[in-house]
Amino acid sequence: MSAPIRPKPFLDAQYCKGCLRCIEACPRDCITPGTEINPATGLVPVEMNLENCNGCTLCMQACPEPYGIRLETDRTDPDSDFVLEDPAKLFGERCVPINSEGDLPEDSIALPLCETMVLKGTYASAIGALLAGCRHVYGYPITPSTEGAELMAKILPKLNGAFVQAVSEVAAVNMMYGTGGAGLPVMTFTSSPGFSLMLEGISYMIGAEVPGVFVNIMRGGPGLGNIAPEQADIKMACRGLGHGNTKAIVLAPSTPQEMLDLTREAFALSFRYRNPVIVLGDGYLGQMTGTVRLPATMSRPGLPAWAVWGDRKHRHNLISSIALAEADLETHNEHLNRKYAAIATCEQRVECYRCTDAEVLVIACNTPARMAKGAVEAARTEGVKAGLFRPITLWPFPISSLLDVLPGVQRIVVVEAGPGQLEDELRLALSHAGIMPPPIESVRRCGGVLPSQAEISANLMSVEEVLL
Repeated sequence: MSAPIRPKPFLDAQYCKGCLRCIEACPRDCITPGTEINPATGLVPVEMNLENCNGCTLCMQACPEPYGIRLETDRTDPDSDFVLEDPAKLFGERCVPINSEGDLPEDSIALPLCETMVLKGTYASAIGALLAGCRHVYGYPITPSTEGAELMAKILPKLNGAFVQAVSEVAAVNMMYGTGGAGLPVMTFTSSPGFSLMLEGISYMIGAEVPGVFVNIMRGGPGLGNIAPEQADIKMACRGLGHGNTKAIVLAPSTPQEMLDLTREAFALSFRYRNPVIVLGDGYLGQMTGTVRLPATMSRPGLPAWAVWGDRKHRHNLISSIALAEADLETHNEHLNRKYAAIATCEQRVECYRCTDAEVLVIACNTPARMAKGAVEAARTEGVKAGLFRPITLWPFPISSLLDVLPGVQRIVVVEAGPGQLEDELRLALSHAGIMPPPIESVRRCGGVLPSQAEISANLMSVEEVLL
């Protein structure tokens, strides 16, 4: 009497990690190491040749993946391979059409007249967020940004909001991902080392097109450095927001008033482009006090059509940065590039001070721009035609406005509290525009030391002597 024929195994390649345990278990050498990468997983699955297989199932018992190796009798269609489904297509079509205007529009609420206040920069930024409708803040304490989070922790519970001190910056940015994915305004306060820890999550948010506002009060580095002001995060904010094709609007305020105004505007930009926005201050700006006037209105946020809200209108919405197929990910990156191009065209912002007839152009941002402005004014009294070009957006760099003032400029002086990262942004923008600039000099301090007005003035006067 012949033995019954036992069913043979088959391999679901998408579940195979290439651990090779099945090869060791097979007594008939029916399995060999693979030679080709599976594009769905990036791994190399084993290969099966079942001519000598007797159906002993030892390979199944050795496989650590419950669905990696199965019996042919478990396969509904022996001629088809397992297909790993795209999350965006997994649940079918929406049951309610998407309204491009948004399910619930944002409202503008009039504010009563208020006396001018004197606020430090981080407080002003927090109030700007509140006026933008932000009621969810997540973060981890880090000097010199902590006061903004502390103020939010006091105020938000009274406004039916929530401040959560996360266990780390990594946790905080992922909490932001969830709240932003629900279509709600969300933000964090952090400083340089903490911002570094958030970069992976920022990349996820950019890939999934999730809005959120990051207020980074820069301090000295590298490493833990110190808690003094430095502009050493410009490169990271403009060119290093995590892995992949990542860009975000970078706003550079120079006064407590701008900390309020630009933080508030950051939320509008974040939802307009479905992308994180960075408010980049320095340690002095976060801690210094200044006069601040409240705007005439505040915002009551709406609810965008793309939000993952949990109701019937938003059912089947998906927030994800995963595109498993190479062609799909390329298409998504092309979409992001079109968005970046639109931002670069529409969102360049700058303040020009006495630039119309400037022969010596000073370029500076944040707190150093205040010293630079004083130096420009002093140079003018000495007959030097100096002007201040203050970029408010570091990305996109306001190259269009710069090109308007360059024709009469004989020399550029870049002033920064850092190792030349602002100058790098300037040079890169000029290179992309195909412009050969006039000679570029710099006034730099590092380690938390700010350039002084006297240092800048000395440079401007020496430039004048060279020109004469």
